[in-house]
Amino acid sequence: QVQLVESGGGLVQAGGSLNLSCAASGTIFDLEFMGWYRRVPGRQRELVATIASGRRTNYADSVRGRFTISRDKDKNTVHLQMNSLQPEDTTVYYCVADRGPLKSRYWGKGTLVTVSS
Repeated sequence: QVQLVESGGGLVQAGGSLNLSCAASGTIFDLEFMGWYRRVPGRQRELVATIASGRRTNYADSVRGRFTISRDKDKNTVHLQMNSLQPEDTTVYYCVADRGPLKSRYWGKGTLVTVSS
């Protein structure tokens, strides 16, 4: 089992920045990748950014150039630096991690980001 705990959400004005963090604990020696998804109205969740164990990153087109994902493997933590936030970025952000050869997927409970115009 893997436990993921997010932090760093909150309220910010348009154009501002927030940094989300997610700490992993439990059976984490074989984490394949960690990342962030966010809730989208009418859909389940959409990918925001992921980072693989080899540090390869992947971003949604809507956030590329504004958001940066990083991972501290020693601390088993993943960060999402979000700059130039816009009201359309308002939603719940979820930390995700895949582990093991079967790529079992684990989710955090989410953290709310609210961007005011």
